[in-house]
Amino acid sequence: MLKTALRNLLAHKARQIMTLLAVCLGVAFVSGTLVFADSTAEAHRAAASKSFADIAVTVTAKTPPPGAAAHQRTSALDDALARKLAAVPGVAAVRPSADGSAALNAADGTPLRVAPGANPAAGYVPGKDGKDSRYPLAEGRAPTHSGELAVDRGTAAAGHLRIGDTITLATDGPVMTKRLVGIVTTDDTRVTAGGTLALFDQATAQKLFASPGHYTGIDLSAAPGTDQFTLSRRVTGVLPADRAEATTGAAQAAQQALYVGTLTRGYEKLPLVFAGVSLFIGSFLIINTFTMLVSRRTREIALLRAIGATRRQVSRSVLLEALLVGLVASAAGFLLGLGIAAVLPGILSTDGNTLPQGPLVIGPRPVVAALGVGVGVTVLAAWLPSRRAAKVAPIEAMRTTDQPPSAKRSRLRGVAGLVLLVPGAGVLVSLSGAKDASEQNLQNAMFGCALLVAALIVLAPLLAAPMIRLTGRLTGRFGITGRLAQRNALRDPRRTAATAATLLISTALVAGLAVIGNSTGQALDRQAAAGLGADYVISSRTPTTGVDPAAVRRVAGTSGVRTASAVTDSTLFTGGAVREISGVDPRTVHDVMKLDFVSGSAKDLGPGRIAVSSTLARANGVTTGGHLTVRLGRNQEFNKYTVVGVYKDNPVAHDALGARTEVAHDSYLPGSVQRILVRTDGGAVSATTEDRLRTAVGNSPLLKVQDRQQFVHEAAGTMGNLLTLMYGMLALGIVIAALGITNTLAMSVAERTREIGALRALGMDRSGIRRMIRLEAVTVAAFGTLLGLAGGLFGAWAVGSLANGAMPQYRLALPWGTLLLVCLLSLTIGALAATVPAHRAAGLSPLEAVAEV
Repeated sequence: MLKTALRNLLAHKARQIMTLLAVCLGVAFVSGTLVFADSTAEAHRAAASKSFADIAVTVTAKTPPPGAAAHQRTSALDDALARKLAAVPGVAAVRPSADGSAALNAADGTPLRVAPGANPAAGYVPGKDGKDSRYPLAEGRAPTHSGELAVDRGTAAAGHLRIGDTITLATDGPVMTKRLVGIVTTDDTRVTAGGTLALFDQATAQKLFASPGHYTGIDLSAAPGTDQFTLSRRVTGVLPADRAEATTGAAQAAQQALYVGTLTRGYEKLPLVFAGVSLFIGSFLIINTFTMLVSRRTREIALLRAIGATRRQVSRSVLLEALLVGLVASAAGFLLGLGIAAVLPGILSTDGNTLPQGPLVIGPRPVVAALGVGVGVTVLAAWLPSRRAAKVAPIEAMRTTDQPPSAKRSRLRGVAGLVLLVPGAGVLVSLSGAKDASEQNLQNAMFGCALLVAALIVLAPLLAAPMIRLTGRLTGRFGITGRLAQRNALRDPRRTAATAATLLISTALVAGLAVIGNSTGQALDRQAAAGLGADYVISSRTPTTGVDPAAVRRVAGTSGVRTASAVTDSTLFTGGAVREISGVDPRTVHDVMKLDFVSGSAKDLGPGRIAVSSTLARANGVTTGGHLTVRLGRNQEFNKYTVVGVYKDNPVAHDALGARTEVAHDSYLPGSVQRILVRTDGGAVSATTEDRLRTAVGNSPLLKVQDRQQFVHEAAGTMGNLLTLMYGMLALGIVIAALGITNTLAMSVAERTREIGALRALGMDRSGIRRMIRLEAVTVAAFGTLLGLAGGLFGAWAVGSLANGAMPQYRLALPWGTLLLVCLLSLTIGALAATVPAHRAAGLSPLEAVAEV
């Protein structure tokens, strides 16, 4: 049987190519993603280790406990401690530093990338040779006074900055301007991963990030023969235990590599999603291929049974053939995956997040995954065809025609399909009235969608005949070739359904996601627009910084501004829940926010008095005039607040409203402002007004100035990743569907050789044969597409009702353009997939084809 499996594989190698490609794609994504993850992690570790290569121990200050005395709140890291550390045995050198973060503008005034942890800033600390080994100079010189600055080479290139340029930057408040005097190189993974680096002279860095004469850290290098851990213990012995701590350079390198790796870990998810989709869809191609091969070899298998082969041996022969295909596909997929791993850093670095480069790391994990996935999926997919092969009776060798599926089998298929369809559709219909996007309901919706897709796949052979007859009205317009194409598609409904299954699944996924994505995007647009009364929103780019309170006055005095209302955002703790509260000015809030109060109003906001959203009111069972016990921001005590109003949910107002003076007092950034809502005279929005507002806030790179349209667009921008995923899955599904259609038609042409020869002998020309095969492919593609659209739209309708509970503005909005594009692509790919089989069929000689036995 081993020889038989090998012979069959070699005899039908052309028909296995499509199966190999489908499995190869899935294996490539899995193994490539794992190699990419391991390689990127190793590159992070290598870059971080290089950054801390000359640092044995770093001393940092501990966070003082609440209520600490004044001397405890002052940093213990000063020149006196630095001298004390220099006397510790084994310390070769001491380098105090003051580090923080700073956001910079490019040469054209636009902010460079601003993200938490991605904008390190530090003091340039020259050693005895006048150079800082951490930051080798590439151009210019080091900064020497408060008006000078140095940046890394990547920042200079991204911002088109040159030596001598004046740069606008900000740390945590007012903007500053400094002259660029130096460009350095760095191995800091936070910077090489797409961040920015700003270097000041030491005195300026101390003033910005610590205090004069104090530091944020003291780096120690070890003398020869002293290891980091020994030195760390010695240093810990001389530190004030409650105010400072020591960390080895190796621990810092590992921590930084882990941090940057966490930031970039999301890049691994998308390829794995594509891997899962390709393997899932590809499994149907494998099933279809082996089913067709078993059907083609019915007489051969029957003869094997007649000469003594057992059912187990026949089944093993088919599974062994699948195993060999899986091994070849795994090897090819793994090699292709190495190529994917090599190009992924370049592809994923295009958004400004540059991934560290390094050699590919090939560990046991991707190798085992490639073999497990490739072989496992192929063998599992071939299991059903192998059972069918084992059931072939010896008498089948005497039959000359294929037997249609029995009525009993069709009834069983129908029953199985209904068993899946009824509960699946029932779950989705029951959720349509839930309007509650709870985790349990979302899980139920996903379960219902899975049952629905499974039911469509099982029922597809039974649905093929009526749907293809319906689409046959279009193909019938092409005359006899169209009618023959329809009959060929109806000849074996199981094969047609299995071929269309790949398009069914991908179309259902894409159609459902497209509808949900389009509907949610429009709902977010309406939600943001409905709650915003201001014409401009000025806000911080990072959660750890706010708007300079002085900027509020400058904005209010800007020409054309009618109202400038400052908003302080903070957290609101209500027992076990964490909410958001906006501190506003009761006198101006109605001018900049569209608040729809169910009861009460915002005019009574003040100390001890808040207004809450409808959702928060329902969750806590309070109404206007009632009391709510909550904790604001950094305040450690729960206090009872009077509810002066309940308003409909508003994303601009968040979960609750309070007086800004009280919210700002208890904010984690006391006295800070997170947003300025601006109302202009007559609602004027123009580039000139925007420029005036940017000037009023000092053109700070930490701040965003957005008009209403930009603000609403950003609120809906979260759907971008979903749409990217949607189109990626569509492309992948279409590729695998094309392989399946090509494979099916190629085998179908081989089965119909004599039939095609007879058509040629009766007068049908080559173009007619090609047209017939193409129309058959388009018919199969249309069947899968229509069935997938129906399932996807039904699932989107049910899931969308849950979103309506979370967003009252949610309305089902069909993206007609996207759906039409999906249909056109599916039909086009069906026609293109038939190119090779059609060419082969048209090239058959009539006499040879009719004479074939």
